[in-house]
Amino acid sequence: MPDSQLPDTLNDVGLLKRREIEARIVAPLLEQLAAEYGEGVYDIARDVIVDIARAAGTAMAEHTGDNSLPAFAMGLADFSADGALESEVIELTETTFGFDVHRCRYAEMYRALGIPELGATMSCNRDGSLIEGFNPNIEFTRTQTIMAGADHCDFRFAVSDTTVEITG
Repeated sequence: MPDSQLPDTLNDVGLLKRREIEARIVAPLLEQLAAEYGEGVYDIARDVIVDIARAAGTAMAEHTGDNSLPAFAMGLADFSADGALESEVIELTETTFGFDVHRCRYAEMYRALGIPELGATMSCNRDGSLIEGFNPNIEFTRTQTIMAGADHCDFRFAVSDTTVEITG
């Protein structure tokens, strides 16, 4: 996939609105491609979205010059902008970060569009790859999501024994 020469300024419209715009284009496109070429197109889409998220995590770390958990926590503000997420921080230290999401307008939006399964692909699947790109030595666990029907999402991050430092 070619890298764009222009900086990504799409977050200027807010991430929630951006995901809605993407979903309104991607959903019918994937549906038509799947009808023509088979269900494997959904796997390809998932892989591309995961790669994009990983690259976004790397860019986030490079932008801040800090790939620590506290820096990651500060960088998540864009995901909650415009009331997109209502969450509660459970713990934030140099080595652990945990928060629960009690309301997810992303899930609400995908359900309203009638494509909750695509919401898991386009939004929830990004989370692990984002942190992997940000710092591959931070382990991510989540046992449930609102998108999948739970009453909250439980995000937990922990630094493994080795840390990766951003240079340059």
